[in-house]
Amino acid sequence: MTEKTFCHLLKRIDPDRNMARFYALSVEPTLFGDAALVRQWGRIGTRGQLKINLFDTRSAAETALARLAERKLRRGYRSD
Repeated sequence: MTEKTFCHLLKRIDPDRNMARFYALSVEPTLFGDAALVRQWGRIGTRGQLKINLFDTRSAAETALARLAERKLRRGYRSD
C-alpha cells in the first residue's frame, strides 16, 4: 500500500539582510508502517540540514507538521 506524501515548502527571502532560506516539511511512511516527519532547512541553493522524527500514526505526524509550519509562518516564511 502506498501513501500520499504530504509536503510543505516554505521560503524566507529578505535581500536587505542577505537572507534566502528554505524550510521543507513532509510526512512519509516508514518501512515498519509508522510515519516519519522529515524536515530539511538551510540557505536556498544548498542541501541544508535534515532531521527525521518518527511517530506512531500518520495523523500525529501531520499534526506536528502543521504545528511546525504555523510556527515558521509566524517567523516570516511564506508558502511557494
